[in-house]
Amino acid sequence: MLGLARQGEAAAAALERHGVAVVRADRKQGNDADLTLLAGVEVLVKSGGVPNEVPLAAAALARGIPVWSDVEVAFRLLRNPFLAVTGTNGKTTTTALLGEIFRAAGRPAAVAGNIGRAVCSLDGALEPDVWVVCELSSFQLEHVDRFRARVAVLLNLAPDHLDRHGTFEAYRAAKLRVFENQRPPEDWAVVPRGFRDAPGRARILEFAADDPLPAEPRLRGRHNRENAAAACAAARAVGIRGEAIAEALRSFPGVPHRLELVGEVGGVAYVNDSKATNVAAALPAFEAYADMPLHLILGGSLKSEPFAPLADALGSNVQRVYLVGEAADALALELDRRGAPYERSGDLDTAVRAAAAAARAGEVVLLSPACASYDQFRDFEQRGDRFRALVRSLAR
Repeated sequence: MLGLARQGEAAAAALERHGVAVVRADRKQGNDADLTLLAGVEVLVKSGGVPNEVPLAAAALARGIPVWSDVEVAFRLLRNPFLAVTGTNGKTTTTALLGEIFRAAGRPAAVAGNIGRAVCSLDGALEPDVWVVCELSSFQLEHVDRFRARVAVLLNLAPDHLDRHGTFEAYRAAKLRVFENQRPPEDWAVVPRGFRDAPGRARILEFAADDPLPAEPRLRGRHNRENAAAACAAARAVGIRGEAIAEALRSFPGVPHRLELVGEVGGVAYVNDSKATNVAAALPAFEAYADMPLHLILGGSLKSEPFAPLADALGSNVQRVYLVGEAADALALELDRRGAPYERSGDLDTAVRAAAAAARAGEVVLLSPACASYDQFRDFEQRGDRFRALVRSLAR
């Protein structure tokens, strides 16, 4: 087991419960480059956060040792039907909404994957009829083998994680593996309207933001209506209809770090969209608040994607941009080209103080960074939590 964070430990523990001998390796243990650990190993299970270039992973691949992700392990150990959600953006919101729809319908479901609970931790905890509704990343899907989702949802595809996958084509191929083991007539592929490239042989269900829905979602923004349409299509594929879907759409408040209203201070709304870790994720946030004066906090660690589309999307409602992190220089170049007002804040604390000083009642301070967080934070959750704490301090 290579990588002993949440996913890795859960996979290792589940394998051991089934009598499998597990050797643990991790950078923090200092043994992730010890190639002698591969002696006698039949499978290397790799946590999603571990790159393929890490010595143990690279050696296993070179020697033809199968490399699995935790979701492959979970699929082999569990006897439950899987509903898998992937895509570049909207995965967590859609997965959580599907959990709410199942609950409203009185149907048993366990929500897991990248959304929080490691999917292998479900081993031994579920009755066979419980659906596993799981959010899956490209890092998990690139190392599946037999994994089969009875319902597989692809929300969208845009350049992301190019620092890891190298090319958009490789990233896209990893995402599309969610469909490859599906088979008719039992399985469904839920895809954006007009998408024709899903591998596998599942029946196709299409969705789009302008689909008629049984109720309008509580969440703001066209992108969230599209997420809702995808969730509705997936729910119908498993036999959920009508009022249960409508009830969930009306009540679902969203998830932390995704256009999360964390407070109002002096009539100024503060919105945490820290999960917007790429350009494609930030653009819907701009659209969602296009009708309001906006103070925008951008920046973080770089992911090898251009910022020109981001700068071009800024409307006249953007009062000022506050730049943070290592991406500040690259963002400033595009903002200069666009003639957009900005200042270099350096870090999130400084940016929030500056935006709070400038914003007036009826305006919005939006953290939608369009960048990863690893230059200054452990992850996007820690960044969003810090933003929330800063807003609370403003209120005090």
